[in-house]
Amino acid sequence: MAYMVLGLFIFLGVHSLRIFADGWRTQTLARVGEKAFKGMYSLLSVLGLGLIVWGFGLAREAPVQLWLPPAGMRHAAALLNVLAFVLLVAAYVPGNAIKARLHHPMVLGVKTWAFAHLIANGNLAHMVLFGAFLAWAVLDFISLRRRDRVLAVRYPAGTLSATLVTLLLGVLLAGVFALWLHGWLIGVKPFG
Repeated sequence: MAYMVLGLFIFLGVHSLRIFADGWRTQTLARVGEKAFKGMYSLLSVLGLGLIVWGFGLAREAPVQLWLPPAGMRHAAALLNVLAFVLLVAAYVPGNAIKARLHHPMVLGVKTWAFAHLIANGNLAHMVLFGAFLAWAVLDFISLRRRDRVLAVRYPAGTLSATLVTLLLGVLLAGVFALWLHGWLIGVKPFG
């Protein structure tokens, strides 16, 4: 569990610079340059993610069960994860109404994904992992919305076609991930 916590600290710490140290981030970016900054950011992100994956794998070998979720929570989590994929896709499909309305759909997707996994899993490693991501996403969303207000950011209205593409791709990716990739990458088949 210690490796996972260290990984969370590194990964979420790097991804929290704009939340807690935006001035330092801006100064460092100006001092070292964009390429060097992005290189360090990427290296620390990969290191943190690697530690999270490794530590989570170790923690799953000796699970500490805190509570037993009702079976229905797995179904709720599945539906929430479809929404999380739609939100993730909305961050990248230009001109969709979801991004126009929500402004930061990727962060909302992380919140939804983390919450879905919290309600469907009751062991300590899951609580720490998904609880950390949920807390980070809540803080990041507040920070992003505050920054948008200060900078008077306006998001263009979305089109119906881009929104339909977003929904279709999100649902399709959710299905592919749930039915095939989750088991292969994570070792748990949500529907098997």
